[in-house]
Amino acid sequence: MDFETIHVRKLNPHIGAEISGVDLTGPLSGHQEAEIHRAWMENLVIVFRDQALSVDQHLAFGRRFGELHVHPAAHLPDGHPEILVIKADETSRHVAGEEWHTDVSCDAEPPMGSLLHLTEVPPDGGGDTLFANMYLAFETLSAPIRSLLRSLTAIHDGKHVYERPGYRNDRAYPRSEHPVVRTHPVTGRQALFVNRGFTTRILGMSRPESDALLQMLFRHIETPEFSFRLHWAPNSLACWDNRCAQHHALFDYFPHRRYGHRVTVKGDKPFYRPEGEVPLRAVAAE
Repeated sequence: MDFETIHVRKLNPHIGAEISGVDLTGPLSGHQEAEIHRAWMENLVIVFRDQALSVDQHLAFGRRFGELHVHPAAHLPDGHPEILVIKADETSRHVAGEEWHTDVSCDAEPPMGSLLHLTEVPPDGGGDTLFANMYLAFETLSAPIRSLLRSLTAIHDGKHVYERPGYRNDRAYPRSEHPVVRTHPVTGRQALFVNRGFTTRILGMSRPESDALLQMLFRHIETPEFSFRLHWAPNSLACWDNRCAQHHALFDYFPHRRYGHRVTVKGDKPFYRPEGEVPLRAVAAE
């Protein structure tokens, strides 16, 4: 179905699209909002260029998709607890997200989506983000493995991620159990839902069995054909669906600076149901 109020250009056959013909600093019609949401659900990751968003405009755009999430462990700016500052400079030795992951999957209700707006990027390139399609990752596994995974539950733990410099240590870190395969509440499609960043163990298996299966799945997720590479430019905004996409931030620009803000939208508790048995929510109401 064609779009009437925005232009959508696919960036990859499997994941990613660039949206133009819309100014996010101004008002959006209900029709535009619905078409942006549809493009997001269809492409998993959407990118807007040349959007000089203020903090308030960034927050307002995020709220169009739901209530905003507050990070459980990050140091957040005063007055804007829903803003996660993303930065690296000549003092950085590591950056967040240097391995494939889904944002805060250790939460009992992991975020639905994340919206990252970068205002400063490295001058000579670098600092790209890789995104991978978890529908495709699940669908390309063999039938016996897919059947096994549908019955499994895994632990997602924040402690080993956040118990290090740069994060707060004055609170308990979230730890949750989620299905290894989750059903997307809007599309009804099944997606692989384990990630190298947070998933530590599969329940009901011995440690060697769990480690072997998880390592196989992590390597499978990193298959290049599942992913695309986003080249950032100043005032780009990327939105990704954490329920069916993973990402990996490349730190290949030291000692240059990269700076931006991330707004994250709350999600719901992951669930698994066989395809065709999910009462899908209306896209416009998501």
